[in-house]
Amino acid sequence: MAFGHQKVESRRLLLREISQNGPLPRIDLAERTGISRATVTSVTAELLRGGLIEEVPRDSRGDESARGRPRIDLKVVGRAHLIAGLKVADRRISMVLMDFEGRDVANADHMMPTNRLSAQALAEEIAVGLNALADKAGYAVSEVSGVGVGLAGVVDVGDGIVYWSPSLDQRNVALGDVLGQRLGIPAYVDNDANLVALAELTFGIGKDHSDFIVITIESGVGMGMVLGGRLYRGARGCGAEFGHTKVQLDGALCRCGQRGCLEAYASDYALVREAASVGTVTQTESTADAIMAVLAAAKAGDHTARTVLERAGKMFAMGLANLVNIFDPELVILAGPQMSFDHVYSDAVIEQMRKSIVEIDKPAPDVVVHRWDTLMWARGAAAYALEFVQDTAVEALDDV
Repeated sequence: MAFGHQKVESRRLLLREISQNGPLPRIDLAERTGISRATVTSVTAELLRGGLIEEVPRDSRGDESARGRPRIDLKVVGRAHLIAGLKVADRRISMVLMDFEGRDVANADHMMPTNRLSAQALAEEIAVGLNALADKAGYAVSEVSGVGVGLAGVVDVGDGIVYWSPSLDQRNVALGDVLGQRLGIPAYVDNDANLVALAELTFGIGKDHSDFIVITIESGVGMGMVLGGRLYRGARGCGAEFGHTKVQLDGALCRCGQRGCLEAYASDYALVREAASVGTVTQTESTADAIMAVLAAAKAGDHTARTVLERAGKMFAMGLANLVNIFDPELVILAGPQMSFDHVYSDAVIEQMRKSIVEIDKPAPDVVVHRWDTLMWARGAAAYALEFVQDTAVEALDDV
């Protein structure tokens, strides 16, 4: 039993290494993973027989050391599996279909009738969108090996339970099970900010950092955290709820039902709500148009608009300073579509953050802006599902 477990772990580790850094020769795999050359040879033979990897000749142009037999690299077989990734936000579901190598096959958006649904209604909308996406690429949903779903809220990834989400009209929903039953394929649910952090770690700005924090700002304020090169989720799988940290006792009402949350001041819906309450914008405007109107009014000297933005920046700077003081990350990444608006990451806001962190004779962590589009969020969800599909694939080799 122990030997069998060790064999599966070796398969998983080698497949991950090839997936993330390949094509690679066997000798490099041994050096990178610490697995013996003999074990690398036997385990990669199993992965080859299972159709998960393939041999490709190394391009030796310019390599004067190349002699005799051509060197062979190992790479993942893209056609081995299909993986879908979905980002649920407001009334839009952004979707991407990837192959086993992580390359895009197709992408699409699906619009929903409203921004809050029951779990069953959301599963139906996802099913309609995913069927259209698969059909666009010439596949059936049944040919997809797994789907990753990211949405705002508090999510226990271990059980696929969404304790609360602005996209759902119910609490404590086993959304992973609901989706799996409706779609007929495994579904893996996570907080959308976690998936942004995973995407940054896999193929983004954070790839060369072991400790960093990603803050997402859109209809809410989210956070994903990587510590020691791994995504941190907390003991219950629902940690890093930055948007719901408290910055004001008995403060503004947050959509989570509590008061004084950072999100209730810094998110786009909070800005629009405050601006609408004093007539700077109207509730009929789209969120993006409303924010643009607030920014324009502030630049034109409107006192109320400036007050709304300054308070949002002040609260956001306070929250960032608290994160840096607690976790001391190498890097802070501000990500999301709303990065086109600079009211929460202006020089003044970042300087205010720096003044509030513990002073030592080392520079403060870098704060970098990464303007993600919604498709990149979906890619993060697909990268999340890919890990599960890889694990299932290596375990299934015992049945081959």
